[in-house]
Amino acid sequence: MLNQKDISAQYLSSHDRLTEPLDELWQNISPLYCIRESIWLKQLLRLSQPTEVEAQQAITLTTQFIERVRADKKAVHMIDALLLEYSLDTREGVLLMCLAEALMRVPDKATADALIRDKLSVADWQSHLKSSDSLFVNASTWGLMLTGKVINYDQRENTSPTKALNSLVTKFSEPVIRQAMHQAMKIMGHQFVLGRDINEALKNAETPRSQGFSYSFDMLGEAALTSTDAQKYYDDYFNAISELAKFKSKKATGPEPSISIKLSALHPRYEAANEERVLTELFETVLALLQHAREQNVAITIDAEEADRLEISLKLFAKLYQDDSIKGWGKFGLVVQAYSKRALPVITWLAALAKQQGNCIPMRLVKGAYWDTELKLAQQHGHEDYPVYTRKEATDVSYLACARLLLSDHIRGCIFPQFASHNAQTIAAIASMASHQDFEFQRLHGMGDALYHHAKKILNSDVRIYAPVGSHKDLLPYLVRRLLENGANSSFVHRLVDARCPVDELTEHPVDTLRSRSSLPNPRIMSPPKIFGKQRKNSKGLACDIESEWLPFKQQVDCFLKDHVWHAHSIIGGAQQPGQSHPVIAPYDHKITVG
Repeated sequence: MLNQKDISAQYLSSHDRLTEPLDELWQNISPLYCIRESIWLKQLLRLSQPTEVEAQQAITLTTQFIERVRADKKAVHMIDALLLEYSLDTREGVLLMCLAEALMRVPDKATADALIRDKLSVADWQSHLKSSDSLFVNASTWGLMLTGKVINYDQRENTSPTKALNSLVTKFSEPVIRQAMHQAMKIMGHQFVLGRDINEALKNAETPRSQGFSYSFDMLGEAALTSTDAQKYYDDYFNAISELAKFKSKKATGPEPSISIKLSALHPRYEAANEERVLTELFETVLALLQHAREQNVAITIDAEEADRLEISLKLFAKLYQDDSIKGWGKFGLVVQAYSKRALPVITWLAALAKQQGNCIPMRLVKGAYWDTELKLAQQHGHEDYPVYTRKEATDVSYLACARLLLSDHIRGCIFPQFASHNAQTIAAIASMASHQDFEFQRLHGMGDALYHHAKKILNSDVRIYAPVGSHKDLLPYLVRRLLENGANSSFVHRLVDARCPVDELTEHPVDTLRSRSSLPNPRIMSPPKIFGKQRKNSKGLACDIESEWLPFKQQVDCFLKDHVWHAHSIIGGAQQPGQSHPVIAPYDHKITVG
């Protein structure tokens, strides 16, 4: 466990840390995997605490952003209005989210119709009628209200002998609703996906690029299950790089666009248990893409994924970055998630890696996209704590601590920061602490349009748009994450355009918000060992993908196997029976004799 001394100042002190051996800096990463949240947040609060000048400037800028967005009649799109009305704090919002997400995975029509009957019949759609100024929302509400009434009516009639007319109505309505919901998901898909292929995306990006915005294109698809899947995604990435290099925009004024790739899409066994295959097979695959990208002068960024893959991804990144064919390029970067407790030492290690090699690493800092998954996995695996923070404001504090490190003088030139956020207060806080302009902001396509339209004018900063590209069938995992972000009533994206939310609430610094809480961790989220309450303690597991947890256990096992030999005999009537002995070989490694 990490020593509980004040180590936060080490990250901002001097150039000395970046000259330390990489192996020593690496040792600071893994022990923070499940460090107690209260211990580590006390350190991060010191780093993210703004000066009086920074705090006042951040409030002024945030207020300016919010007022301009709310005064902008084009700020709220149709989908924004729908999500604002049916937020995830309403029963109807939850039902719509469940229905929309599930319908895309239901393989047969009968099950889909049963799901529609189950969900739509229990909602109070009428309460939402005319509560929105959007014609699109009210029209949607009328449709949902009427279909709900039709289904309810049929269910009541089914308690008596079934009438042919009602049966006909139900058979007609549910397929219609099913088609309507699929069409609605496609409409939502257009909100968050730039194009069905890279060529369509490049054409759709022309207008924003003429306004000074740049793009990072991401081919939709993750978690290849077979080598065929991986080859398909590789071809998509390779083709995207080629098309992006060929496409010449006469109107573009911002930085050159780039490509984002997911490692899980390029290998079906991308996990720490298969480290040898990852560092050979996946290495060769990604290296081929990078070499192609360097030839075409197209920047590449490796996206972040689940917490258990962080350490293996960093090892792979370092091996790729240090390859002779990549050295000196300066356009090969990666993503770091601030909700990870290991984010700060990861940034330090990356900066030292860049300083020792002599070329810059572009780094996108995001807050994190798999929070629900990380909590559930930690509970299932029986870890001591969570690898991520349990409060939203704690993640914001971590994000600003990482931002301060990235903007510090001794990191400048080693890492090019790319700050991805849709939170006006976060943008303002970064702008207030920055003493230079060697960074850019990033946002997602379909989110933060109005905010960054005004922020770009006020701050005169570069803005890159992360734009997914792909067909409707590849949309689901990405779309669900976006709907959750937009639909949660507590999200900044939701409250920014909600005039009922006071501006003062949105300008509060996350440091002040977190310190006002009764405890730094969220008391409503029990630690994994305590999820069953007083009934029983959760079974303890081992994080086999995390060095600080796996290696000590492995050393104990190795010592045991080295000094212990098993002897098995037949025992009858309490007596050992004579017989011919033979060695027992480990099934996973025939070089090991178990006994």
